[in-house]
Amino acid sequence: MNRMITTVAITLLIAVSHAQDKNINIEKSGKMETITALTNKEKAVALITSLETGDKSTISYINPTNYKQHNLAVADGLEGFGEVLHHAPKGGFKANVIRSYQDGDYTFTHTEYDFFGPKIGFDIFKFENGRIVEHWDNFSDLATTNPSGRTQSDGVTKASDMDKTEQNKALVKDFINTILIKGEFDKMHNYFDGDKYIQHNAMIGDGVSGLGKALEELAKQGITMVFEKNHIILGEGNFVLSVSEGTFAGKPTSFYDLFRIENDKIAEHWDTIETILPEAERKNTNGKFNF
Repeated sequence: MNRMITTVAITLLIAVSHAQDKNINIEKSGKMETITALTNKEKAVALITSLETGDKSTISYINPTNYKQHNLAVADGLEGFGEVLHHAPKGGFKANVIRSYQDGDYTFTHTEYDFFGPKIGFDIFKFENGRIVEHWDNFSDLATTNPSGRTQSDGVTKASDMDKTEQNKALVKDFINTILIKGEFDKMHNYFDGDKYIQHNAMIGDGVSGLGKALEELAKQGITMVFEKNHIILGEGNFVLSVSEGTFAGKPTSFYDLFRIENDKIAEHWDTIETILPEAERKNTNGKFNF
């Protein structure tokens, strides 16, 4: 463990901790200037981006004494974060945040990474008093375009319909429970506008029919995808993220699904599917979920 990295991180945090969560008055040339504090969503984006830029000041957004890690391959606390930085490849990591949203104390981001290989990932951060106290994520390998020519990250990025956040979250929660967990596929029409469905999963084409074809192909290969439990639904406006667990091809799996809602129907979908690390290989005991 490189203790120096952790020491520097904590020192940076202490040095700027009093200036993070409120407006800061700074005297400059005899005048007082006000610097507006970043939102939690902006802090999350800055922290992820710093993996590429090397901006050490963003460490200050993490609580130095209370940081719980749910990436099972990373140790708990700032020491675990420092260990990841210590093992960065030559040239560093790459991180391009495509989407970022906020729901209460939680933020969630959708990012293209070169993080021990090209990946697409979702990160969830929980904030308390303006600092990150908990982190979850889910990754899939970055792939080429899907059967409809779409990538895992393109498409609409800006949230709208802010007044419908709770309504849209309820729609997605009902879809996950009714269709994906209970398998009541005869009710699909309740969630989609006909066959209109923009798909960014690397293996599936557009349309509700495209999803059906993909599931049929998996079944022919003896591969099952089972959703067993939904853990949390987060949303901002017309973008809603669902975190679920189950199995894929018989292996314990974490499913992160991001949906865009349009006219009260599911219109677009992005996802990551990650095999859950066996207990013997985990570096923390916090669990993959535990929201």
